[in-house]
Amino acid sequence: MTQNPSTQALSDAGVSIWLDDLSRKRLQTGNLAELLATRNVVGVTTNPSIFQAAISGSDEYDADIARLAGEGKDVDQVIEVLTTDDVRNAADLLADAYASSKGFDGRVSIEVDPRLAHETEKTIAQAEHLFEVVGRENVMIKIPATEAGLPAITAVIAAGISVNVTLIFSVERYEAVIDAYLAGLEKAAEAGKDLSTIHSVASFFVSRVDTEIDARLDALGGDAVSLKGQAGVANAQAAFGVYLTAFGSERFKALADKGANVQRALWASTGVKNPDYSDTLYVDNLVADPTVNTMPEKTLEAAADHSEPKAALSAETAAAGEAALERVAEAGVDLADVFAVLEREGVEKFEKAWNELLETVSASVEAARA
Repeated sequence: MTQNPSTQALSDAGVSIWLDDLSRKRLQTGNLAELLATRNVVGVTTNPSIFQAAISGSDEYDADIARLAGEGKDVDQVIEVLTTDDVRNAADLLADAYASSKGFDGRVSIEVDPRLAHETEKTIAQAEHLFEVVGRENVMIKIPATEAGLPAITAVIAAGISVNVTLIFSVERYEAVIDAYLAGLEKAAEAGKDLSTIHSVASFFVSRVDTEIDARLDALGGDAVSLKGQAGVANAQAAFGVYLTAFGSERFKALADKGANVQRALWASTGVKNPDYSDTLYVDNLVADPTVNTMPEKTLEAAADHSEPKAALSAETAAAGEAALERVAEAGVDLADVFAVLEREGVEKFEKAWNELLETVSASVEAARA
């Protein structure tokens, strides 16, 4: 098998392609292995919605559910086994990518229980627990960038565990995430840990920003409508400017001298929600070295077919992004409220998916015990 030229071009430009999906079917059929071999996929991200769809939508898990129910495990324990088994097997499949990239790629992310998004200590405890249960160096624990999540990020990084920070919507919160990461590295250094083994990505959500802001621009009407479809990319461009500043700082240089790695920006929610927009909008416009773009398979295949990457993100594109956001605000969109709504809804969506998964597995466990 050979890599697709379009995805290879993205990889050559410094974009690590991670698949935003995982299921036992992908693992058992060889689909994931094929994407590694032909689409430059070098990582996998999961979330509660992905696991809910995978487990509820197939019978590949039925035998394990029945076995675990027979062993007397409760619903939460069953779900933990099912999800961590898939993550572990995917991590093994990506072991070569992990080794060849010195830990930057070959990563598989698993999220803490979304019901803990506003509980710092419980998030820390579960992050450490999931890391131990998966038992693979190349796992990344996903922690939401809520206010309660920020000190958890610092604590988990300080413990030497690699973290994928999720549900970032605003530049201001992204700045706080970077600070949490650097604070964690500083604590890890004080504890004598090898900083070179600690990695992190900051998952900055893109398409959801356009969806929310476009609706508000439509409501405003008039000239405001002409700004639709710009905010998602502009917000990410502005965020990359923050990345350049933070990881070019003296604070980070002091850590880099001790072996620390940058916390790469990861573009998440890159599947286009509006069919009027190019299906590679959030791929072509967010190219930079180093970044990660985690794509659902539909977006990945679109990129493989007709991606046309634009010029790399830079300080200049960051300034352009900030100016575009200012125009949106001047048109009457309350950006602070947009980002607050998106964070709240993001947590709620993952909680809803997790509760649905609990209900599905609970029914299967009860049926197995009947």
